[in-house]
Order: sequence, then C-alpha cells, then structure tokens
Amino acid sequence: MKLVLASTSPRRRELLETLGLTFEVVAPNVDELRLPEEEPYDYVERIARAKANAVAQPGVVAVGADTTVVIEGRVLGKPAHPDEARSMLGRLSGQTHDVLTAVAVTIMDPVVRTVSAVESTLVRFLDLTDEEISEYVATGEPMDKAGAYALGGIGALYVAGVDGSPSSVRGLPLHTLARLFRALDLDLLSFR
Repeated sequence: MKLVLASTSPRRRELLETLGLTFEVVAPNVDELRLPEEEPYDYVERIARAKANAVAQPGVVAVGADTTVVIEGRVLGKPAHPDEARSMLGRLSGQTHDVLTAVAVTIMDPVVRTVSAVESTLVRFLDLTDEEISEYVATGEPMDKAGAYALGGIGALYVAGVDGSPSSVRGLPLHTLARLFRALDLDLLSFR
C-alpha cells in the first residue's frame, strides 16, 4: 500500500516529512464551500472526509485534512484579499480563538472505509498594532491560511500561547492521524 496526502498544503507535507514518511501528494478536487448553517466541527470533518475519499483507490491509504479558525462563533477561512486578512488579524488581536482541524483516512479493502476526527486547539494572540498587521500581511504569508496566519511561519511571532496540539494548528494533528491509522489496523510509521 502507498500513502497519499490529499492536500497541496506545504505545511501538511512538512509535518509528514518530519516523521520520515514516504508519500505522494495529490490535489483533491473538492468544493470547500461551507454549507448554510453548517456547524464548524461538521464543516471541517465533511471537507477532510471528502478530500480523502476524492483520492482513494485500491492500494492507497488516503489522508485528507481541513482546518478553520473560529472566534466568537464566526468561522474565519482563508482570506480572499489583503484587506480581509487585515480584518481577520485585527479580530484575532489580543483574543483567544479555536483552531479546528479535521483529519480523515480512507482505504479501499475492497469496501471503502473512512475514519475521521476533529481536534480543537485554543490559540492566544498577542495584541497587534495596525502596523504589525500591515507588515505581516505584506509578507504574503496570511493569504492561503485559515484565520490569516501560520503558526509554523512568521505568524508564530504573534502567538502568545497554544492550548492543545501545535501540529493541529499547522494543519495536521499527527497524534490523531496515528490513532486513526490504528483504527484501520495500520501503522503510520510503517510508511517510512
């Protein structure tokens, strides 16, 4: 069997690489639009499962993941433009927010089996000045990140604390991924 990451996220790729895993990356063709009134937990889990299922085939262990930021009940996805990134960062400034990351693993043996879970991690942001926000947005880093920041990049300068899984905030909770592999009678590290 081969391992396939259903994501083009460089952060997810890096996290799997830190484990020394051998895997392929396949971009899943999945509509990531949130449904009206869909709860954030349900949303990220649905998208993670859809991504894993989109690349599943016999002989493949497919891994999908999705991350979103939630503050005061509002979901912050990826900003569409720099002004939206500035707005998101202003909202996060000095606040604690929830990062939800869902991970799903799908195998076909011969029937399709998918297991999934959602991790919730609290992230505490420093108070940011307008100048700090503008400088950060100008780096371009916030533009393809849920909540407009990256814990594994420059955005780490603005995070005062993390209560939960740092790998979850980066887009792939590794401890949860290993648990899901075990639920399918697989060993994640056997893909090294």
